[in-house]
Amino acid sequence: MKPVTESSTPSVEPAELSFRSPRIADGKRLWQIARDSEVLDVNSGYAYVLWCRDFAESSVVATDEHDRPVGFVTGYLRPDSPQTLFVWQVAVDADQRGRGVAGRMLDTLLDRLAPFGVTRLETTVSPDNAASIAMFTALARRRGTHITRSDLFAPDDFPDSHLAEDLYTIGE
Repeated sequence: MKPVTESSTPSVEPAELSFRSPRIADGKRLWQIARDSEVLDVNSGYAYVLWCRDFAESSVVATDEHDRPVGFVTGYLRPDSPQTLFVWQVAVDADQRGRGVAGRMLDTLLDRLAPFGVTRLETTVSPDNAASIAMFTALARRRGTHITRSDLFAPDDFPDSHLAEDLYTIGE
């Protein structure tokens, strides 16, 4: 995937934020952001703390002027496909939404991982999540590549009540 140039970013007033890898101390805040989103499957607090330790290099947080996380992308490199970043969750505080934060975090993360050979992004999205589908479609457009959708997980694959999860692939 091509890096994003300034001219290809959306014309949304950007938030004054910094982007960095998450730290263990951020795990609690990431859990709070996920919980407060009211749309994400909220994992245990332990999972977010562990993610900040073990998958920090394949994840990103957006921080305010006080270095407080206000958004995050959790991801990992697929063991059987190390050129593929799998994005697990994307979340942004309510007061930061509509300012292009999620897209900027994804672009920052992909640009950071490109020197390590990452050329593809995968994620799963429920068919009813139009906002996420639009966000990932816009990401593919900004990066000058294609996006494909395929079936991945059916509701019967889950141990609890859960919608299907479609696989979206961006890039090579």
